[in-house]
Amino acid sequence: MERIPMTARGFKALEDELKHRQTVERPRIILAIQEARAHGDLSENAEYSSAKEAQSLNEGRIGELESLISRAEIIEISKLTGSTIKFGATVKLVDEETEEEKTYQIVGDVEADVRSGRVSISSPIARALIGKKVGDQVEVNTPGGGKSYEVVEVAFR
Repeated sequence: MERIPMTARGFKALEDELKHRQTVERPRIILAIQEARAHGDLSENAEYSSAKEAQSLNEGRIGELESLISRAEIIEISKLTGSTIKFGATVKLVDEETEEEKTYQIVGDVEADVRSGRVSISSPIARALIGKKVGDQVEVNTPGGGKSYEVVEVAFR
């Protein structure tokens, strides 16, 4: 079974979602199915069909979350050190064209959220950053074309 690297924060988010789906969503959907059944003929009951579909989606996500949690390899970021960029590093970059600063943390695939500054270890930018140090130039091939950055800070927090 392939291990999935993730931060402790990402692992907790998966656990929280699983708990919510099992203790809140599952009972809510079961109640909706019971109410829809009470309306009679199930063959033409849109509420019943909708509730059963919601149940299927919820149970599928529960199975997916359980699998992810069981294969998680939690990387304790606060125990990492060094000046080289690796999994868990928070990296400050300066775009060499626009002088705009960007900060990213390199995290596991399941916890990536670019809007929050968390990029997947398998993303083009993370792959380009791995192994670099402060002062290094980084060329990143993005869907919008090539970008050039300078690494100005590497931290593990």
